[in-house]
Amino acid sequence: MKIVSWNVNGVRAICRKDFVDWLKNNGADVVCIQETKADESQFPEVVKEIDGYNFYCSSAVRKGYSGVAVWSKIKPKSTHTSVGNFVFDNEGRVIYLDFDDFILFNIYFPNGGASQARLKYKLDFYDYLIEYFKCFKNKTLIICGDCNTAHFPVDLARPKENEKVSGFMLKEREKLDDIVSMGFIDTFRYFNDKPNNYTWWDYKTAARSRNIGWRIDYFFISKHSLNHLQSADIENLVLGSDHCPVSITVF
Repeated sequence: MKIVSWNVNGVRAICRKDFVDWLKNNGADVVCIQETKADESQFPEVVKEIDGYNFYCSSAVRKGYSGVAVWSKIKPKSTHTSVGNFVFDNEGRVIYLDFDDFILFNIYFPNGGASQARLKYKLDFYDYLIEYFKCFKNKTLIICGDCNTAHFPVDLARPKENEKVSGFMLKEREKLDDIVSMGFIDTFRYFNDKPNNYTWWDYKTAARSRNIGWRIDYFFISKHSLNHLQSADIENLVLGSDHCPVSITVF
């Protein structure tokens, strides 16, 4: 089973590019996207009705903001768009699918760069979700999405210059430490410890052409299920967003 995660930076915008063809032809069994910036009624019909896929989404109360969606060839046992906290649920940042063998979380973690209030919201969101994951301690969890945090210096091109910038502050990085300490594996780093592997590049500075990027999009898997992980990749040749897709293959 191949699972793909991609922050598309607006589903309506990316649908004007090659997203529909990519979705039909990328070979994934499950596709998770973040930052849809649309509620279900605003998704183009052509993208909601892809042959062979079941479509699910969660939207923010605020129009044109946040949002996550999933296409799955395998129909899950159940889907959930609430984590039991309206403060977080109303931004449409989480959807999770319960398959018999595992639970897949698709999450768009907040960006903390706008203000101290948003940084606090981001850290509180991490803390709440980390506690929420504990409800599934006897299950295999796969957690994917845009974490809006680079974990280690190897995960961004200019770590020294960004130590005080949201996305690489120590108190943000410690939240990823907490996820790992719970028994989750960063799937890409399990296979690849090399630098210069990024998933986001700043549009304003044309950073992608120079590969001045950040790795902020992740797949984590429960450590006890590591034997089911076959591969993990960054699909950095796929264009259309300021992020690129990441993927895993499990069996």
